[in-house]
Amino acid sequence: MFHCKKILAGLAGTTLWFATGAQADVTLTASSWVSPTHSLATTQAKWCDDVAKATSNRVKCNILPKPVAAPPATFDAVRDGLADLSFGVHGYIPGRFQLTQMVELPFNGNTAEINSVAYQRVFERHLAKLNEHKGVKVLGVFTHGPGIVYNTKRPIQSLADMQGLKFRVGGGVVNEIGKALGVNVILKPAPESYELISTGVMDGVFFPAESVESFKLDKLLRHATTFPGGLYNTSFAFIMNEDAWSRISKADQDVIAKLSGEAVARAFGKAWDTADKSALTAMQAAGVKIAPAPKAMIDEIRAKTAALEQKWIADAKAKGLANAEQVLKEYRTEVAK
Repeated sequence: MFHCKKILAGLAGTTLWFATGAQADVTLTASSWVSPTHSLATTQAKWCDDVAKATSNRVKCNILPKPVAAPPATFDAVRDGLADLSFGVHGYIPGRFQLTQMVELPFNGNTAEINSVAYQRVFERHLAKLNEHKGVKVLGVFTHGPGIVYNTKRPIQSLADMQGLKFRVGGGVVNEIGKALGVNVILKPAPESYELISTGVMDGVFFPAESVESFKLDKLLRHATTFPGGLYNTSFAFIMNEDAWSRISKADQDVIAKLSGEAVARAFGKAWDTADKSALTAMQAAGVKIAPAPKAMIDEIRAKTAALEQKWIADAKAKGLANAEQVLKEYRTEVAK
């Protein structure tokens, strides 16, 4: 009898070991729609390495050699389990995300790291509970660096200089900025930019500096116009499939949480700032003429885009963010800090 009890106890222990082991060892499939050297891809890979190290390889990533979906389909691909982990651009899905557009308004900030950390803090306090990302686990939100106007034709020192030119934009508020300024803008994912510019379908792009180098546009573009705080910023989220998250043990979820949130925002933002600096050097070497927008042009843009801020406030209130004006002010205060 005693011998049987020992066997049963041993079997129970083995079953428990298999159960906990099965839950603890998780391999996340990670998808990226940019090249492996892009700051988005390298930051995702670094996060995966940090998670593997912190969990003693109980949670690790398998980074796929090619994306599971086109950039605009990333959120749905992660939600549906085609990949467990990726990053997406909110503006690539018109009409779906309203609250995140707060960080895309003109002149919000000069560095991706500062903007992203401020964004993450305000997201956690006010935006996350309104559940615009229903169906996926948000590991962090962030922005790219300040948006710049590039073209192949002429220096742009006034809104009049932009007339007659066609610009590729990435969607979200930047699309509305273009319309408010009376500019011909067309929404296309970033990876299509080289073909659009090289074939003359587009005359220019609205981009952060980094993207010009990443998508090899420095030899095509001739002129760049910069703006204090950026003409716009683009909002991103780093996301995980909810079922994949639930497969991770509670102890490892707690470890991953420490590597997410503000840590994710800072990592993506810092990497983007580094890439922006590198790209500006590459553009100067390639002969791209970079000039700041004159004050008169900035004042005109402020006047023409002021309605976009009021529209965001109204849209955010309709989504349930009753104190939208205060939240926007809080975001800008965080950036200023």
